[in-house]
Amino acid sequence: MMFDCDVLVVGGGPVGEVLLTLLGSRGISAIGFEKDNQVWPKPRAVHFDGETLRTFQSVGLGDAVAAHCTPMLNYRMENEAGEVLLEIPSGALGRHGWHDDYMFNQPDMDRLLRAELLRYPSVQLLAGHAVESVAQDEESVSCVVRDAEGRPRTYTARYLIGCDGASSQVRHAIGATFEVLGPNDPWLVVDGICGDVPPVDGSMVFFGHYSRPKLWARMPGNRGRMEFKVLESDDRDELVKPDKLAELSGGLLTPDNFQIERTAIYMFRSCLADRWREGRVFIAGDAAHLTPPLYGQGLCSGIKDVVNLAWKLQIVLEGGDPGLLDTYESDRSPHARAWITQATTMSGIVQTTDPIIAAGRDAHIRKNPAESAPQVPLLGNGLHGSEPAPAGTCAVQPATGDRSRFDDRVGNRFLIVARPLLWASLTPEQQSALTGLGGDMVYLLSEDEPGFEDLLKSVDADALVVRPDRYILGAASTPEHLQDLCVRVAKVLQPVSVH
Repeated sequence: MMFDCDVLVVGGGPVGEVLLTLLGSRGISAIGFEKDNQVWPKPRAVHFDGETLRTFQSVGLGDAVAAHCTPMLNYRMENEAGEVLLEIPSGALGRHGWHDDYMFNQPDMDRLLRAELLRYPSVQLLAGHAVESVAQDEESVSCVVRDAEGRPRTYTARYLIGCDGASSQVRHAIGATFEVLGPNDPWLVVDGICGDVPPVDGSMVFFGHYSRPKLWARMPGNRGRMEFKVLESDDRDELVKPDKLAELSGGLLTPDNFQIERTAIYMFRSCLADRWREGRVFIAGDAAHLTPPLYGQGLCSGIKDVVNLAWKLQIVLEGGDPGLLDTYESDRSPHARAWITQATTMSGIVQTTDPIIAAGRDAHIRKNPAESAPQVPLLGNGLHGSEPAPAGTCAVQPATGDRSRFDDRVGNRFLIVARPLLWASLTPEQQSALTGLGGDMVYLLSEDEPGFEDLLKSVDADALVVRPDRYILGAASTPEHLQDLCVRVAKVLQPVSVH
C-alpha cells in the first residue's frame, strides 16, 4: 500500500511541533497540518518544567530553548494581609539536569520550533491546511485536508496523532468524550511589557486574596503576565479596560510601568478524555486532557504525551511489537489524571473567595509549608506493569563532570546500569539479545563511566533499566529481577521473546 508518510499529525501548536521534531530526529516520515497560516502572535502557554527541557535536550535543542526562557528562581504566596505564607527559592539545577521551572514567550518558541523542523527532511508542517475528516482501516489511516486555496486532498499514513487542542476534531472522530474532573473557573490574563522596573519583585507571586485572587509571573526579557480571578459580579467588558486593570492590580499595572499587549478571559478546566486511541488514531495534549494552570503542567503534560508516543512509534515502525502502542494510554492517562486532580484540589483552596476558608488555608500553610508543593505522580502501569517504584518515575540525569550532559551520550535508547557481578548473572543468550542489537536501541553503562554510581544510588539498587523517554522500567538487586527486566526490554524490541 502507498503511504504519504508514516505519521500524520493534526495540529501545529507546541505539542504538534514537538511531536514532529521528535519524529524527524528519529528519521520517521511525518506530515503535520495546522489550520492557521501564521504562528499565533500572542502568548498563551508560558511554562516548561525541567523534564521538558530534558526533552528538548534529546533533540539537541536544550540550550537553544533555554536561551529563550527565564528560569523561575523563586516563588512566593501572600495572603490578603500581605503576609508571605510560602517562599520557595529554586535557583539550583534539579534532578533533570536543568532548572525545575522555566517561563517562555510562546510566539518566540513557536518560531524556534518551526525553524527546527526545516532541519529534518522526513517531516513537514503544512500551515493553512484544515483537516476535515479522518478515516481508517486495519492497515492505514487517512484524512481529507483542505489547503489555503480551498483545494481538498486526501493523505494516507500508518498512524495519525491528534494534537488539535481542547475542541479536538480527532477526539470526536474516535468517539472519545471528556470526563469532567472539576469546576470551570474563569480568569483574566493580561500580558505586556514591563517598564524599567518590573511592577512585582519575584519570578512568580500568587496573591491569595479572598477579595480577588491574582498571580504575577516574570517572563523572558522585559515581559510580564498577571492573572485575575473573574468574579460573578464582574462586568467582563469593563474588566479589561486600562483603568480597571490598574485598580484590580492594586496599582501594579499602570500605563507608567506596564504596556498592555493582550487581555483575554480563559476558562480554566479540569477534563480527561475517556479514551486516547482508536485503532491507528491517537490523541495527545489538550485533545486528551485539560489541566488548571496552578502547577504549570498543561503544556508539559502534552509534551510528555508525545515523547511517550514518539519512541514507541519508532520501535513499532522498525519492526518491533505493535502491542507496545497499547501502553500509551495506560502509561499517560493515569499520570495526567493525577496532575489534574492535584491542580484542581489546590486551585479550589488557593483561589478561594471565602474569608473563613482562606484563614484556614493560611493557618495550614504556616504549619505545613511542604504540603503546598505538588507530588510528582508515577506513570500508569502500562509498560512497567506491577513493578514497584521507582518504576514509573523519571530517572535522574547525573552530572558528568565536564561540559557534556549524560543523556546526550545515551541517546534515545534503553539504558541498562548494572554492577558487573549482576550483569554477569545473565546468560550469554540474554546478554547478546541486548548488546547484539548493535547499540542502536540499548546502551549498557559501564562501571567506570560518569553517572554509574549516581544512577544506582538514586534508586538504592544494584541495577537499573531506563526507557528511551528516561522513565524507569525497573530497579533490581537480584539476578532474577535483572533477568526479568532485560527479557522485557528484548520483548519490546523484538517480536520474538528471548529466553
